[in-house]
Amino acid sequence: MWSVVYLPEAERERSALPPAEIAAMINVDTKLRVLGPALGYPHSSAVRDAPGLRELRPRGGRSPWRALYRQVGDRFVVAAVGPEAQVDLQGFRRSCRTALKRLAAVEDS
Repeated sequence: MWSVVYLPEAERERSALPPAEIAAMINVDTKLRVLGPALGYPHSSAVRDAPGLRELRPRGGRSPWRALYRQVGDRFVVAAVGPEAQVDLQGFRRSCRTALKRLAAVEDS
């Protein structure tokens, strides 16, 4: 089993989702725990223009929410939860920038 951890800020963002979306996010988290880096599309995908950042795609991409993460050592760190790009492109980009900043702080410590 792989380790999947949410940064506190990302955990708060996930907790603010509707209950059905939280359940879908937990389900895709479980898939990442089991499959690790082998988890592929449609459940996970690389984020364009954000080096090393990946997105968890609940419901095989049919959810309007994404968890943004990166593998750090032997664990996966979810740094932000935000809207899917086609639902809210500006919100998605903002979440990507936030995730990259949060990950930089984790990797520097």
